[in-house]
Amino acid sequence: MSHTRLTALDASFLEVESATAHMHVGWASLFAPPKTGPAPSFEQLRDHVAARLARAPRYRQKLAKVPLGLNDPVWIDDPDFEIEHHVRPVRERGFPEIIDEVLSAPLDHERPLWELWIADDLDDGRIGVIGKAHHCMVDGVAAVELSTLILDETPEAPNEASDGWRPVHEPAPLELAIEGLAARARQLAALARLPFHIVREPAASIATATRVVRAARSSVIPAHPSALNAPISSSRRLGRANRALDELRAVKSAYSGTINDVLLAAAAGGLRRFLMGRGEEPVPLKAMVPVSVRDDGAAGELGNRISFVFVELPCDEPDTERRLALVQAAMSDRKAGGEPRGGDVLLGALGYAPRTLQHRAAHLVASPRTFNLVVSNIPGPPIPLYMAGCRLEEAYPVVPLADQHGVSIGMTSVAGEACFGVYADPESVPDADALAAAIAASLDDLADVAAART
Repeated sequence: MSHTRLTALDASFLEVESATAHMHVGWASLFAPPKTGPAPSFEQLRDHVAARLARAPRYRQKLAKVPLGLNDPVWIDDPDFEIEHHVRPVRERGFPEIIDEVLSAPLDHERPLWELWIADDLDDGRIGVIGKAHHCMVDGVAAVELSTLILDETPEAPNEASDGWRPVHEPAPLELAIEGLAARARQLAALARLPFHIVREPAASIATATRVVRAARSSVIPAHPSALNAPISSSRRLGRANRALDELRAVKSAYSGTINDVLLAAAAGGLRRFLMGRGEEPVPLKAMVPVSVRDDGAAGELGNRISFVFVELPCDEPDTERRLALVQAAMSDRKAGGEPRGGDVLLGALGYAPRTLQHRAAHLVASPRTFNLVVSNIPGPPIPLYMAGCRLEEAYPVVPLADQHGVSIGMTSVAGEACFGVYADPESVPDADALAAAIAASLDDLADVAAART
């Protein structure tokens, strides 16, 4: 039986993980209690998740390493799967403290790589849910789509019976080794056919090569040294802020840009304000910006279907409109040059390289010399969603930190709100909430100049 194998990109997130760099994506969300009837208990919510696991089979699978490192790990059924290991209760603490504690702990690699922590008795009557899944398993878009594990489009959740799941037998080491060698042989055969493809379609091949070169050149331009890129601890803090999504749309429309442009400009202004508040001279910061390359309708597929572009955030620019103009110009240049697709091809090509070279490339890309921070826009659901009758009101994304990266910035949209998640090492960025507030204030500045323009 053939097993699903990690791609080179998926495996890279395992390679760069360390005791201080936990490579899980995640979210912290808040739900309003039902308008009628009692709120569901933790036990009811755990059973709600358990009944839906057939929707996401990967959530009952764990990683199996290939002997001697002959190839990347594969996903296999976990014969010891128990829902209690993955859906856990939290009680008697404030929600911000719960978030930080959960996100500061790495996932157990001997089990399926996800967890949900549920606080069903918050002081304001709401229900809090913190989720995390390893980046080798999902990217941000897939993580949002996999919220179907707990969410519905209506308050009335459909009843779902257990699917009677039974794990497939765990493969023996020899089976994994043979599979790994066979898969590697298929890769080498595909590589050998590449020259014939180039001869048949020379124009397309030259265009692809041009995009790859542009993407590679963008990635090797060194980032400016920054205090944000000191050694980090294993602790994490999630700063949170939100604004009306219409505020971002108004700026986008006034300047004929994109929501992503507005986020990047707000991040640049927020970082400028934050660094100056710490008595530091703001400098341009190089951001890694994930870009989805999923085909339409494929958002629910697991694994990583993302590419990256690198763009300089003009944190040194004092003028609000000028910052937005610089960001728009940079992103337009990246898109016009085909860098997202070029980066996708470049990442895919790594799968043909020896594994030692793949590992070195993973660490090079994750280096603070390559980028200062990640800024990610993760599109949220365009409609109201419910968990067992409880409406989703807020959801703050978690974008993982590589070593020597003190902060990342994520944004997702929920129920007409843009939710900013500033994920930080508290030693490098001791006040993540202050940075989140500075980003929100920078967005207010953008909204003001946009309103004056129209």
